[in-house]
Amino acid sequence: MPDRKTVVRVGAMADLHYTKYPDQGMREMLTQAGRACDVLLLCGDLTDHGLPEEAHGLAREINAAVGVPVIAVLGNHDFESGKQDEVKAILADSGINMLDGDACEIEGVGFAGIKGFCGGFGKRALGPWGEDIIKAFVHEAVNEALKLESALARLRGKPRVAVLHYSPIQATVEGEPAEIYAFLGSSRLEEPLHRYPVDVVFHGHAHRGQPEGKTAMGAPVYNVCVQLLRSTWPDRPPVRVFEVPVSAELTTTGMTNREKENDHARSLEQ
Repeated sequence: MPDRKTVVRVGAMADLHYTKYPDQGMREMLTQAGRACDVLLLCGDLTDHGLPEEAHGLAREINAAVGVPVIAVLGNHDFESGKQDEVKAILADSGINMLDGDACEIEGVGFAGIKGFCGGFGKRALGPWGEDIIKAFVHEAVNEALKLESALARLRGKPRVAVLHYSPIQATVEGEPAEIYAFLGSSRLEEPLHRYPVDVVFHGHAHRGQPEGKTAMGAPVYNVCVQLLRSTWPDRPPVRVFEVPVSAELTTTGMTNREKENDHARSLEQ
């Protein structure tokens, strides 16, 4: 019986923006990404206008180029034509693990994924006050955070990776115009990452943001927008690889030692 891996290489990229027209460089980019990792994450904006024909084209490229499991979430561009359900179904039917408040496990690592939403960060986050349309806007971010929390909760006792399109922290969108921060992510998406600690978070969307940051609890957050990765490291393939340890022993309660310590710390605060 082969030895179980002790480290899983998780590769991530975002904002492929696949169009109706063949992209000569897409297959090579995906091939390089697949060779670099054991699992490949695609963090939204998979298509350019959310069209079924774009999804079919991207699915063909992925199946031809990537030889490892692929996990993906949708982004705002995938909603542009109102055919997001069809886009998601096409990609899922091609063998891609499409997550939307769902969780899956590959090679002993748990993955929880959502699109996320807007709203802003910290003290400048939009509150649910005033007109109904503002309340509905904020409610969407809250709903996405609840979906993420539910998905993370199902991965108890496993290393956890969070897959988003919108950012949960401000640090990785800095570099974009400050006026649009509120449309690049939401602090509400960070709250579930504190209740159910993760090993790493990946997102896209902020093409001119920063490549990395940390949550308030110290978890690494990577902005894996391919446009940003290309401009930051022009001599590398536009994929970020993070090694997730999978050898942590479970305690008798089914929790990792890290989770037990976090639960203990929270009990002392109450």
